[in-house]
Formats: sequence, structure tokens, C-alpha cells
Amino acid sequence: MIGRKRKLGKKINELKVGDHYTTEKTIEDRDLLMYLGLSDDANPLYIQHDYASQTPFKRPVAPTVMLQGMISSLISMQLPGPGSHILRQEMDFPKPVYHYADLSFRLEVVEKDTAKHSVTLSILVKDSDDHEVIKGVAVVSPPYEPESMTAKSLENFY
Repeated sequence: MIGRKRKLGKKINELKVGDHYTTEKTIEDRDLLMYLGLSDDANPLYIQHDYASQTPFKRPVAPTVMLQGMISSLISMQLPGPGSHILRQEMDFPKPVYHYADLSFRLEVVEKDTAKHSVTLSILVKDSDDHEVIKGVAVVSPPYEPESMTAKSLENFY
């Protein structure tokens, strides 16, 4: 892969407070099945309509860890983007997310610490009724600028 340029997300010097990313996503059966298969999580609250109907939720809910994974994906692929690493996350789930829910995600840079090479993102997810279903923050290390492979290979010539 020498010479192939890989697209990285925004570096620390390219980010500023107020930068944001928004998107919408529907919780589909395939999302749930992939998560449940990968995690081997057979919680009846996630998949059994007869059980869920007897709980205060009344119907199956989406696993919170799956929802956190969706947020993690937005961080690593959108803001700051590829090369990012989540250092810390705090999430509240004030309302359940049900199967087939239409969600709107908003990530926003609310703090930047160049010395620590980190940004703090606020995270807000709402359902189609405009109810907050996830609210939180994530401290993220944006991508680092890689060293030039050419410069490294020629270091014997300096």
C-alpha cells in the first residue's frame, strides 16, 4: 500500500468548536440481527414480542450497546472521521428506542484541547416524535497526521 493515500478525518488543527455532523437512520431488522448475532445477546426484551408486551416497554427495544455502536461509527467515519479514537463516553438513554424507529443523530464539537489532542463532542439523538432518546458526550482523539513514508525511508541520506 506504499504510495496509496488514505483519507483521514479532520485533524486537531482543522477542528473548531461548533463543527457538527447530522444524519438520520432507521433501526432495521438487519441492524438488530447483526448486533444480536455478533454479540450472542439473546435478551428477550430485544427480540421476543410476547415477552416485551408484558413489560412497561410494551414492545421490543433496540439494545443500547448497538445504539452506542452506531454513534461510534459516526465518530470514526464522519466527525472527526477516519483515524479517530474514542477516549471516553457518557450516555443517557431517557426513552427506549423501538424497532423500526427513525432517528436523527447530531454530533457537535463543544470543546477542543490541543495540548491533550482531544475534542469533546456532544451527542444528541432524537426519534421521529422529536423526543430525546440518547444524550451524551464523547471525548475523542482526532486522527494524527502520519509521518511521510518517503521521508522515513530516506532518513539515512540526511
